[in-house]
Amino acid sequence: MIRLIIIFLIVAIVAALFGFTGIAASAAAIAKIIFYVALILFLLSLIAGGVRGFK
Repeated sequence: MIRLIIIFLIVAIVAALFGFTGIAASAAAIAKIIFYVALILFLLSLIAGGVRGFK
């Protein structure tokens, strides 16, 4: 999932350099959404691991 974030950020940067502001904004928004989803999944896995206990 982190790979997707990096890909969309690179697409956003390249599009911004070439002046495609609409594409750059869309790619940056998608990267931001994927980042938040990955962060939430990470936090849920930490909580689940803490509730289950470490052996």
